[in-house]
Amino acid sequence: MTHDGDRERQTREQETPPDFFYFSDFERHNAEIAAFHLDRILDFKRVPPVAGRLVNMTREIRDVTRDKKLWRTFFISPANNICFYGECSYYCSTEHALCGKPDQIEGSLAAFLPDLNLAKRKTWRNPWRRSYHKRKKAEWEVDPDYCDEVKQTPPYDRGTRLLDIMDMTIFDFLMGNMDRHHYETFEKFGNDTFIIHLDNGRGFGKHSHDELSILVPLSQCCRVRKSTYLRLQLLAKEEYQLSSLMEESLLRDRLSPVLIQPHLQAMDRRLRLVLQVLAGCVEKEGSVNVVEEDIFGDTSTHRSRGHR
Repeated sequence: MTHDGDRERQTREQETPPDFFYFSDFERHNAEIAAFHLDRILDFKRVPPVAGRLVNMTREIRDVTRDKKLWRTFFISPANNICFYGECSYYCSTEHALCGKPDQIEGSLAAFLPDLNLAKRKTWRNPWRRSYHKRKKAEWEVDPDYCDEVKQTPPYDRGTRLLDIMDMTIFDFLMGNMDRHHYETFEKFGNDTFIIHLDNGRGFGKHSHDELSILVPLSQCCRVRKSTYLRLQLLAKEEYQLSSLMEESLLRDRLSPVLIQPHLQAMDRRLRLVLQVLAGCVEKEGSVNVVEEDIFGDTSTHRSRGHR
């Protein structure tokens, strides 16, 4: 569950302060909800279902938990609100507690993935991971030919993994998520599988700024699935406008409105920027070297090889 512990410091209307580093940004429950809807609209279907809920912390958490360590972290604040802070590596303290009003709190609830005993997951370091350092730059930020190196490195040297990374790059850019340091796959399928788009809470922090560095993997590699390219072109048309589809989809959530209008409009603007990058790639390298054919027949979608 992602909660609204940061809501007191960042409301729906507020943007992430400009002096914040990406690794100090808030985790937003509404970003997790919106990311699920965006993933569906892009036709990726790689985010487990997420829904917003108003949770009664007393009745639905404190009084039913069997976790004694969690139970012990509940307390009543000086303002007579119910609070708890749980157990974690960072920010689990009285100073960073989650407090209800008096015990109601907004949160996002995600569908459980199969237990790790049933379906082990493998964690991969994102090749375009940021440095997570105030002064250092990552290699991809200083080497314009970095993608050539990635293309020669397993699992990106065969299969569809590089194309999966391009999909994830587009997904992250549209919501302004700079925090994609790792990603996960189901271990059982080896490299012939898909990326699970988990942990999207640092998206939708700024609507007035488009973080172009998120698009670097796409501009360096100049590769995209045909199905993704066609979907992006469709969502740029007025009758299927991304912002309108997102707004309509998010109306179904119990915490609607999940995103304010400027965030919805920012997605349309960013979509145009993605298409500009791809148009530049096609012009430079030719469509046959950029767009990977993955649509065969009218109804079947076949995942072809991901690297030339």
